[in-house]
Amino acid sequence: MDMKINLGDLTLEELTDYVKAHGEKEFRARQIFGWIAKGADSLDECTNLSKALREKLAADAEIYLPKARRKLVSKLDGTVKYLFELKDGNTVESVVMSYHHGYSICISSQVGCRMGCTFCASTLNGLVRNLAPHEMTGQVIAAQKDMGIEISSIVVMGIGEPFDNYDSLIKFLKNINNPAGLGLGWRHITVSTCGLADKIRRFAGENMPINLAFSLHAPEDGLRREMMPVAKAYPLDEVLAACDFYFEKTGRRITFEYALSEKNGSLDWAEKLARLLKNRNCHVNLIPVNPVKERDYVRSDKKSVAAFMDYLNKNGVNSTLRRELGADINASCGQLRNSEL
Repeated sequence: MDMKINLGDLTLEELTDYVKAHGEKEFRARQIFGWIAKGADSLDECTNLSKALREKLAADAEIYLPKARRKLVSKLDGTVKYLFELKDGNTVESVVMSYHHGYSICISSQVGCRMGCTFCASTLNGLVRNLAPHEMTGQVIAAQKDMGIEISSIVVMGIGEPFDNYDSLIKFLKNINNPAGLGLGWRHITVSTCGLADKIRRFAGENMPINLAFSLHAPEDGLRREMMPVAKAYPLDEVLAACDFYFEKTGRRITFEYALSEKNGSLDWAEKLARLLKNRNCHVNLIPVNPVKERDYVRSDKKSVAAFMDYLNKNGVNSTLRRELGADINASCGQLRNSEL
Protein backbone atom coordinates (compact mmCIF):
# COMPACT_ATOMS: atom_id res chain seq x y z
CA MET A 1 0.00 0.00 0.00
CA ASP A 2 1.29 3.47 -0.93
CA MET A 3 1.96 5.31 2.33
CA LYS A 4 3.72 8.35 0.88
CA ILE A 5 2.83 11.78 2.22
CA ASN A 6 1.14 14.00 -0.32
CA LEU A 7 2.83 17.35 0.20
CA GLY A 8 -0.37 19.10 -0.88
CA ASP A 9 -1.97 17.89 2.35
CA LEU A 10 0.42 20.00 4.43
CA THR A 11 0.02 23.63 5.42
CA LEU A 12 3.05 25.83 4.75
CA GLU A 13 3.98 25.56 8.42
CA GLU A 14 3.79 21.76 8.31
CA LEU A 15 5.73 21.69 5.04
CA THR A 16 8.42 23.85 6.64
CA ASP A 17 8.75 21.36 9.52
CA TYR A 18 8.88 18.54 6.99
CA VAL A 19 11.77 19.96 4.93
CA LYS A 20 13.69 20.93 8.07
CA ALA A 21 13.34 17.35 9.31
CA HIS A 22 15.03 16.35 6.05
CA GLY A 23 17.94 18.68 6.77
CA GLU A 24 16.84 21.39 4.35
CA LYS A 25 16.45 25.17 4.72
CA GLU A 26 13.03 26.71 5.37
CA PHE A 27 12.87 28.45 1.98
CA ARG A 28 12.57 25.04 0.30
CA ALA A 29 9.09 24.72 1.79
CA ARG A 30 7.94 27.94 0.11
CA GLN A 31 9.39 26.75 -3.19
CA ILE A 32 7.50 23.45 -3.00
CA PHE A 33 4.31 25.18 -1.82
CA GLY A 34 4.54 27.50 -4.82
CA TRP A 35 5.08 24.64 -7.25
CA ILE A 36 1.98 22.87 -5.94
CA ALA A 37 -0.09 26.02 -6.52
CA LYS A 38 1.31 26.30 -10.07
CA GLY A 39 0.11 22.79 -10.89
CA ALA A 40 3.17 20.60 -10.46
CA ASP A 41 2.09 16.97 -10.82
CA SER A 42 5.28 15.42 -9.44
CA LEU A 43 8.40 16.42 -7.54
CA ASP A 44 10.33 16.12 -10.81
CA GLU A 45 8.54 19.26 -12.01
CA CYS A 46 9.97 21.31 -9.12
CA THR A 47 12.97 22.34 -11.20
CA ASN A 48 14.52 24.78 -8.73
CA LEU A 49 15.11 21.85 -6.38
CA SER A 50 18.24 19.82 -7.04
CA LYS A 51 17.84 16.33 -8.46
CA ALA A 52 19.36 14.91 -5.30
CA LEU A 53 16.82 16.74 -3.12
CA ARG A 54 13.91 15.67 -5.32
CA GLU A 55 15.03 12.05 -5.05
CA LYS A 56 15.43 12.34 -1.27
CA LEU A 57 11.93 13.76 -0.84
CA ALA A 58 10.42 11.25 -3.27
CA ALA A 59 11.41 8.41 -0.95
CA ASP A 60 8.48 9.21 1.32
CA ALA A 61 6.53 12.04 -0.34
CA GLU A 62 4.77 12.94 -3.57
CA ILE A 63 2.72 15.57 -5.39
CA TYR A 64 -0.32 14.44 -7.31
CA LEU A 65 -3.12 16.19 -9.20
CA PRO A 66 -6.55 14.71 -9.98
CA LYS A 67 -6.93 13.65 -13.61
CA ALA A 68 -9.87 14.68 -15.79
CA ARG A 69 -11.64 11.45 -16.73
CA ARG A 70 -14.37 13.43 -18.50
CA LYS A 71 -14.77 17.08 -19.44
CA LEU A 72 -18.05 18.52 -20.69
CA VAL A 73 -18.33 22.04 -22.10
CA SER A 74 -21.72 23.73 -22.37
CA LYS A 75 -22.60 25.04 -25.82
CA LEU A 76 -25.05 27.42 -24.14
CA ASP A 77 -22.77 29.39 -21.81
CA GLY A 78 -19.30 27.82 -21.76
CA THR A 79 -19.72 26.22 -18.33
CA VAL A 80 -17.21 23.38 -17.91
CA LYS A 81 -17.93 20.25 -15.88
CA TYR A 82 -15.12 17.92 -14.86
CA LEU A 83 -15.27 14.37 -13.62
CA PHE A 84 -11.93 14.14 -11.83
CA GLU A 85 -10.35 10.77 -11.12
CA LEU A 86 -8.41 10.47 -7.88
CA LYS A 87 -5.36 8.29 -7.33
CA ASP A 88 -7.43 5.40 -5.93
CA GLY A 89 -9.80 5.45 -8.92
CA ASN A 90 -12.68 7.21 -7.15
CA THR A 91 -14.22 10.20 -8.90
CA VAL A 92 -15.59 13.61 -7.93
CA GLU A 93 -17.14 16.48 -9.85
CA SER A 94 -16.17 20.13 -10.25
CA VAL A 95 -17.86 22.85 -12.30
CA VAL A 96 -16.20 26.01 -13.64
CA MET A 97 -18.55 28.91 -14.39
CA SER A 98 -17.83 32.20 -16.09
CA TYR A 99 -19.21 35.44 -14.63
CA HIS A 100 -18.56 39.10 -15.39
CA HIS A 101 -16.24 39.23 -12.36
CA GLY A 102 -14.19 36.18 -13.42
CA TYR A 103 -14.20 32.41 -13.15
CA SER A 104 -15.80 30.56 -10.25
CA ILE A 105 -15.35 26.89 -9.44
CA CYS A 106 -17.67 24.65 -7.45
CA ILE A 107 -15.71 21.79 -5.89
CA SER A 108 -16.51 18.56 -4.05
CA SER A 109 -15.44 17.76 -0.48
CA GLN A 110 -16.26 14.04 -0.32
CA VAL A 111 -16.61 11.02 -2.58
CA GLY A 112 -20.36 10.58 -2.25
CA CYS A 113 -22.40 11.91 0.66
CA ARG A 114 -24.15 10.41 3.68
CA MET A 115 -26.56 13.28 4.39
CA GLY A 116 -29.37 11.67 2.37
CA CYS A 117 -31.12 14.78 1.01
CA THR A 118 -34.02 13.39 -0.99
CA PHE A 119 -33.70 15.77 -3.95
CA CYS A 120 -29.94 15.38 -4.51
CA ALA A 121 -28.09 13.06 -6.87
CA SER A 122 -24.90 13.16 -4.77
CA THR A 123 -26.41 11.08 -1.94
CA LEU A 124 -27.77 8.23 -4.04
CA ASN A 125 -24.90 5.82 -3.35
CA GLY A 126 -23.93 7.04 0.10
CA LEU A 127 -20.52 8.13 1.34
CA VAL A 128 -17.41 6.37 0.04
CA ARG A 129 -14.77 8.49 1.78
CA ASN A 130 -13.63 11.99 2.66
CA LEU A 131 -11.35 13.95 0.36
CA ALA A 132 -7.86 14.84 1.57
CA PRO A 133 -6.89 18.54 1.44
CA HIS A 134 -4.77 18.03 -1.69
CA GLU A 135 -7.74 16.44 -3.47
CA MET A 136 -9.84 19.53 -2.79
CA THR A 137 -7.11 22.00 -3.75
CA GLY A 138 -6.25 19.77 -6.70
CA GLN A 139 -9.67 20.32 -8.30
CA VAL A 140 -9.02 24.06 -8.39
CA ILE A 141 -5.45 23.74 -9.64
CA ALA A 142 -6.20 21.06 -12.24
CA ALA A 143 -9.08 23.11 -13.68
CA GLN A 144 -6.94 26.25 -13.87
CA LYS A 145 -4.13 24.33 -15.54
CA ASP A 146 -6.40 22.63 -18.06
CA MET A 147 -8.33 25.78 -19.01
CA GLY A 148 -5.41 28.22 -18.82
CA ILE A 149 -7.36 30.54 -16.52
CA GLU A 150 -7.19 32.01 -13.03
CA ILE A 151 -10.00 31.09 -10.66
CA SER A 152 -11.28 34.15 -8.79
CA SER A 153 -13.82 32.49 -6.47
CA ILE A 154 -14.47 29.07 -4.97
CA VAL A 155 -17.68 27.47 -3.76
CA VAL A 156 -17.46 24.27 -1.70
CA MET A 157 -20.91 23.06 -2.73
CA GLY A 158 -20.28 20.05 -4.94
CA ILE A 159 -20.50 16.40 -3.87
CA GLY A 160 -20.40 15.94 -0.09
CA GLU A 161 -21.09 17.89 3.09
CA PRO A 162 -17.99 20.04 3.77
CA PHE A 163 -18.48 20.14 7.55
CA ASP A 164 -18.65 16.33 7.60
CA ASN A 165 -15.00 16.51 6.47
CA TYR A 166 -14.10 19.36 8.80
CA ASP A 167 -10.34 18.94 9.33
CA SER A 168 -9.57 18.52 5.62
CA LEU A 169 -11.80 21.51 4.84
CA ILE A 170 -9.89 23.76 7.24
CA LYS A 171 -6.50 22.74 5.81
CA PHE A 172 -7.78 23.26 2.28
CA LEU A 173 -9.01 26.75 3.15
CA LYS A 174 -5.72 27.70 4.81
CA ASN A 175 -3.74 26.53 1.80
CA ILE A 176 -6.01 28.22 -0.75
CA ASN A 177 -5.79 31.50 1.18
CA ASN A 178 -2.02 31.45 1.78
CA PRO A 179 -0.28 34.18 -0.28
CA ALA A 180 2.61 31.77 -0.96
CA GLY A 181 0.14 29.64 -2.95
CA LEU A 182 -3.06 30.70 -4.69
CA GLY A 183 -3.68 33.55 -2.24
CA LEU A 184 -7.46 33.65 -2.64
CA GLY A 185 -9.13 36.06 -0.21
CA TRP A 186 -11.62 34.78 2.36
CA ARG A 187 -14.44 36.82 0.84
CA HIS A 188 -14.00 35.01 -2.46
CA ILE A 189 -14.73 31.64 -0.84
CA THR A 190 -18.14 30.18 0.05
CA VAL A 191 -18.76 27.04 2.08
CA SER A 192 -22.17 25.40 1.90
CA THR A 193 -23.68 23.21 4.61
CA CYS A 194 -26.92 21.31 5.03
CA GLY A 195 -27.02 22.48 8.64
CA LEU A 196 -24.52 20.86 11.03
CA ALA A 197 -25.12 23.42 13.77
CA ASP A 198 -22.20 22.43 16.01
CA LYS A 199 -19.76 22.68 13.11
CA ILE A 200 -21.17 26.08 12.06
CA ARG A 201 -20.41 27.38 15.57
CA ARG A 202 -16.94 25.83 15.49
CA PHE A 203 -16.31 27.34 12.07
CA ALA A 204 -17.26 30.77 13.39
CA GLY A 205 -14.23 30.56 15.70
CA GLU A 206 -11.69 29.76 12.96
CA ASN A 207 -11.02 33.43 12.18
CA MET A 208 -11.92 32.88 8.54
CA PRO A 209 -14.57 35.42 7.46
CA ILE A 210 -15.78 33.16 4.67
CA ASN A 211 -19.24 33.32 3.08
CA LEU A 212 -21.55 30.69 4.58
CA ALA A 213 -24.44 29.19 2.63
CA PHE A 214 -27.03 27.16 4.49
CA SER A 215 -29.15 24.68 2.52
CA LEU A 216 -32.52 25.50 4.07
CA HIS A 217 -35.06 24.22 1.51
CA ALA A 218 -38.02 24.27 3.92
CA PRO A 219 -39.16 26.87 6.47
CA GLU A 220 -40.38 24.38 9.09
CA ASP A 221 -39.05 21.19 10.63
CA GLY A 222 -41.77 18.80 9.40
CA LEU A 223 -41.16 19.32 5.69
CA ARG A 224 -37.44 19.78 6.21
CA ARG A 225 -37.12 16.38 7.91
CA GLU A 226 -38.96 14.85 4.97
CA MET A 227 -36.60 16.46 2.46
CA MET A 228 -33.39 16.35 4.52
CA PRO A 229 -32.84 13.57 7.08
CA VAL A 230 -30.09 15.63 8.75
CA ALA A 231 -32.87 17.86 10.10
CA LYS A 232 -33.77 15.08 12.55
CA ALA A 233 -30.45 15.66 14.31
CA TYR A 234 -30.36 19.44 13.83
CA PRO A 235 -33.74 21.18 14.30
CA LEU A 236 -34.23 24.44 12.44
CA ASP A 237 -34.15 26.66 15.55
CA GLU A 238 -30.77 25.22 16.49
CA VAL A 239 -29.29 25.73 13.02
CA LEU A 240 -30.65 29.27 12.66
CA ALA A 241 -29.19 30.18 16.07
CA ALA A 242 -25.83 28.86 14.86
CA CYS A 243 -26.16 30.93 11.66
CA ASP A 244 -26.94 34.03 13.72
CA PHE A 245 -23.84 33.29 15.82
CA TYR A 246 -21.75 32.97 12.65
CA PHE A 247 -22.96 36.37 11.43
CA GLU A 248 -22.20 37.96 14.80
CA LYS A 249 -18.66 36.53 14.86
CA THR A 250 -17.69 37.19 11.22
CA GLY A 251 -19.95 39.97 9.96
CA ARG A 252 -20.67 37.85 6.87
CA ARG A 253 -24.36 37.62 6.01
CA ILE A 254 -25.75 34.14 5.52
CA THR A 255 -27.04 32.90 2.18
CA PHE A 256 -30.03 30.59 2.49
CA GLU A 257 -30.27 28.10 -0.37
CA TYR A 258 -33.83 27.13 -1.30
CA ALA A 259 -34.47 24.51 -4.00
CA LEU A 260 -37.95 25.17 -5.39
CA SER A 261 -40.23 22.26 -6.23
CA GLU A 262 -43.91 21.45 -6.10
CA LYS A 263 -43.31 20.29 -2.49
CA ASN A 264 -42.12 23.64 -1.12
CA GLY A 265 -42.75 26.25 -3.82
CA SER A 266 -46.26 27.54 -3.16
CA LEU A 267 -47.05 31.00 -1.81
CA ASP A 268 -48.00 29.42 1.51
CA TRP A 269 -44.41 28.28 1.88
CA ALA A 270 -43.14 31.68 0.73
CA GLU A 271 -45.17 33.29 3.52
CA LYS A 272 -43.70 30.91 6.11
CA LEU A 273 -40.18 31.50 4.79
CA ALA A 274 -40.59 35.28 4.90
CA ARG A 275 -41.85 35.07 8.47
CA LEU A 276 -38.90 32.87 9.45
CA LEU A 277 -36.18 35.07 7.93
CA LYS A 278 -37.59 38.58 8.34
CA ASN A 279 -35.25 40.91 10.25
CA ARG A 280 -32.24 38.68 9.55
CA ASN A 281 -29.31 40.09 7.59
CA CYS A 282 -29.42 37.41 4.92
CA HIS A 283 -29.99 36.59 1.28
CA VAL A 284 -32.14 33.84 -0.19
CA ASN A 285 -30.81 32.06 -3.26
CA LEU A 286 -33.74 30.43 -5.07
CA ILE A 287 -32.87 27.38 -7.16
CA PRO A 288 -35.43 25.51 -9.27
CA VAL A 289 -34.79 21.91 -8.21
CA ASN A 290 -32.67 19.90 -10.63
CA PRO A 291 -34.38 16.91 -12.26
CA VAL A 292 -32.85 13.62 -11.06
CA LYS A 293 -34.29 10.47 -12.63
CA GLU A 294 -34.06 8.53 -9.35
CA ARG A 295 -36.00 11.23 -7.47
CA ASP A 296 -39.65 12.26 -7.67
CA TYR A 297 -39.21 16.02 -7.34
CA VAL A 298 -40.89 18.25 -9.92
CA ARG A 299 -39.48 21.75 -10.22
CA SER A 300 -41.74 24.75 -9.81
CA ASP A 301 -42.80 26.39 -13.07
CA LYS A 302 -41.49 29.82 -14.01
CA LYS A 303 -44.66 31.61 -12.95
CA SER A 304 -44.58 30.03 -9.49
CA VAL A 305 -40.88 30.79 -9.08
CA ALA A 306 -41.45 34.45 -9.99
CA ALA A 307 -44.38 34.72 -7.56
CA PHE A 308 -42.37 33.10 -4.76
CA MET A 309 -39.44 35.47 -5.25
CA ASP A 310 -41.69 38.50 -5.56
CA TYR A 311 -43.43 37.66 -2.29
CA LEU A 312 -40.13 37.38 -0.41
CA ASN A 313 -38.75 40.65 -1.77
CA LYS A 314 -41.97 42.53 -1.04
CA ASN A 315 -41.94 41.23 2.53
CA GLY A 316 -38.44 42.30 3.50
CA VAL A 317 -36.43 39.19 2.56
CA ASN A 318 -33.83 39.83 -0.13
CA SER A 319 -33.92 37.04 -2.71
CA THR A 320 -32.65 36.30 -6.19
CA LEU A 321 -33.02 33.44 -8.66
CA ARG A 322 -29.79 31.60 -9.26
CA ARG A 323 -28.63 31.83 -12.84
CA GLU A 324 -28.82 28.39 -14.41
CA LEU A 325 -25.57 27.42 -16.09
CA GLY A 326 -24.57 24.31 -18.00
CA ALA A 327 -28.13 23.05 -18.47
CA ASP A 328 -27.09 21.01 -21.52
CA ILE A 329 -24.31 19.16 -19.64
CA ASN A 330 -26.17 18.28 -16.41
CA ALA A 331 -24.00 20.67 -14.43
CA SER A 332 -25.75 20.01 -11.11
CA CYS A 333 -23.64 17.98 -8.69
CA GLY A 334 -23.68 14.19 -8.63
CA GLN A 335 -25.21 13.46 -12.00
CA LEU A 336 -22.03 12.87 -14.02
CA ARG A 337 -20.38 10.74 -11.33
CA ASN A 338 -23.50 8.58 -10.94
CA SER A 339 -23.58 7.93 -14.69
CA GLU A 340 -20.16 6.29 -14.36
CA LEU A 341 -20.97 4.03 -11.39
